[in-house]
Amino acid sequence: MKIKRIIVGAWLCLFIPAILMSQTEKIDLNMIYKIKQEGLKNSAIEELAFGLTDLTGPRLTGSTGSTRGYEWAKKKMEELGFQNVRIEEARDFTRGGWDNLKTYAAMTAPYYCNFACNPVAWTGSTNGLIKGEVVLMDVRNEADLEKYKGKLSGKIVLMPSTTTYEVSFEPLASRYTDEELKQLSMAAQQQGRRPMGDFAAFAAQRALRTKIAEFVKSEGVSVILNSSGTFNVPRSTGASYTAGNPEPVAELNLPVEAHARMERILKHNIPVEMEIEIRNRFFESNKIYNVIGEIPGTDKVLKNEVVLLGAHIDSWHGGTGAADNASGCIVMMEALRILKNLDVAPRRTIRVALWGGEEQGLNGSRGYVEKYLVDPKTREHKPDYDKFAAYFNMDNGSGKYRGIYIQENDMVRPIFEEWIKPFEDMGVTTITPRNTGGTDHLSFDAVGLPGFQFIQDEIEYDRGYHTVMDTYERLVMADLKHNAVVTASFAYNAAMRDSKLPGKPAMKPATNVSQERRMPVMN
Repeated sequence: MKIKRIIVGAWLCLFIPAILMSQTEKIDLNMIYKIKQEGLKNSAIEELAFGLTDLTGPRLTGSTGSTRGYEWAKKKMEELGFQNVRIEEARDFTRGGWDNLKTYAAMTAPYYCNFACNPVAWTGSTNGLIKGEVVLMDVRNEADLEKYKGKLSGKIVLMPSTTTYEVSFEPLASRYTDEELKQLSMAAQQQGRRPMGDFAAFAAQRALRTKIAEFVKSEGVSVILNSSGTFNVPRSTGASYTAGNPEPVAELNLPVEAHARMERILKHNIPVEMEIEIRNRFFESNKIYNVIGEIPGTDKVLKNEVVLLGAHIDSWHGGTGAADNASGCIVMMEALRILKNLDVAPRRTIRVALWGGEEQGLNGSRGYVEKYLVDPKTREHKPDYDKFAAYFNMDNGSGKYRGIYIQENDMVRPIFEEWIKPFEDMGVTTITPRNTGGTDHLSFDAVGLPGFQFIQDEIEYDRGYHTVMDTYERLVMADLKHNAVVTASFAYNAAMRDSKLPGKPAMKPATNVSQERRMPVMN
């Protein structure tokens, strides 16, 4: 009899906490049903997608396009009935404004071929249409610069390839398999320290690039040509420029197909000539902004606490930043639209923030943290820190949610396990303790606040982001509708529960913290 009581007692010790959690983590299934119906049957995703891609165009930080994006988002939030809508200063921007006004490049000898190309942001213009000889500048160390001294004035310089293209036999687009999700749900193995030699090599490479940039400018080079992109799709990159400095030499990114063709021809001692015209505009644009709107809280005790939804509104300049990251912005706006249309009266305020300047260093979200949550110099908490309930982010392309990264925050696991149950039949099944890096949830996680990124199917994200093909066509509308429904549910649950989501306990700073790559390994 005593043994039986011991066994029963042990059973109760094991299972009562789980039962209590199930009882205390209340899920309003009636509201979840309404969210699904509104989000899947009355979606505004297509309209929002058109507005933030085709209509506004590229939204490079500091560009005219970024201003168009801010203004469109503010107007749309007001139309949707969000409150306290504003375009708000986030941080200073040292690179200043830059717009590309015209780009053309073609090889004219040994035969004619026009090339897909993309100017490097914050680099200069040509003096009208220039025509000239292409010189392959093969520099492995600083001493190699000497052989080009006095020979590059007015020339078009082709920088040597740094990688070799290899055919991939993986599918262009993919979704997570059950096995991959199972692996992702496991804790990541701790990584060893990166060898110091890697850092030394990187620093040496960066120093050499700086020397080359200084050399070509002093020699009077007309244009620099880089290899960046595949499938005849040039990538978008930017120069390290500070507003007010002399304009850098005009610089173009060519896909490997164009760049390598000319490189091979030149290595066979056959002259190559090109004609190029690049017209860029530098102008004053010294601030990064965020666009913010909300549904105010209604509980007299909790209404000043904030559940925050976010995604970055800036993009690169080649495409229209559809997958990276108009997709996240329109999902977050749609999630709030769903709740607004359902006349939800959340206990806490549910706020959406579209961050500026993410591509240049998480500037918008970091600026928000600095303004409202943590003093950047003293690291002291500001009054709104204790009113911060949760942050949910989307920035991994157009693929549908399959779960969520909890950033090693085990305290939220049992909560999220309940939250995802109504979406398991939609494929949302995975909670991973792993960290994922590279985007705005890190601004909140870094200061001990509960900030999370959703797990998404990759689709063709790695192929298209930061390239001229990142346009409306990269968006999977059904997936975005799915994401908005899940986001709206998470936001609602966070806004209605009795207590805020738990953050991670304060710990001594780690000496070797590794982050997962921006997109988890899938192949």
